[in-house]
Amino acid sequence: MKAKVPVGVIERLPNYLNCLLQLEKQGVDTVSSKRMSYLTGINSAEIRRDLIYFGTFGIKGVGYEVKYLIQKLQHILGSDIQHKIALVGAGNLGSAIAGYDALKKHGFLIDAIFDQDTKKIGTRIGGIIVSDIAEIMEVLSGKNISIAILAVPPAAAQTTANKMVAAGINVILNYTSTIVEVPDLVQVHNSDPVNELLYTLHYLSSQSTKL
Repeated sequence: MKAKVPVGVIERLPNYLNCLLQLEKQGVDTVSSKRMSYLTGINSAEIRRDLIYFGTFGIKGVGYEVKYLIQKLQHILGSDIQHKIALVGAGNLGSAIAGYDALKKHGFLIDAIFDQDTKKIGTRIGGIIVSDIAEIMEVLSGKNISIAILAVPPAAAQTTANKMVAAGINVILNYTSTIVEVPDLVQVHNSDPVNELLYTLHYLSSQSTKL
């Protein structure tokens, strides 16, 4: 029976993929785990252990073939096929997310955008007409969208998340600072830059005590 892949391994795979895509853009054909370690900040032995869960990709003395490993990681992560996404929040953050080219590169397509601001409703962002959040169920009907990005003001996070769940969203990427409550079958992934900065401060503080 195949061993279950730890969550930590899956969480590191996008780092490897982004590294490989950067190398491919630079015209690099093969890369060692040591070089990947330098670029990602992840221990080379850990990189090799992570990848071995999915097969033997490296060649001794040569390293990993960049294009081949990109294809394998994209398939493992599911980014080799297109996934439609709903974006809720057409403010500065939402507009920046909608214009992020890396989404398409990884197989994600913003296919619906919502807001409650009457000044934004009816305008276009990246070719998509901003719809009223009150019409989310009607707009998403038949679109086969199960992933949504939550980029609204913190005060509106929970009520908006409720509407997303009612409309059939199964995965929410929460870009607000508010912790939202959802049914057990719905996954929420929080991505608050403040948390990342706090971690960085802790890291810097830890380093300074060693000096």
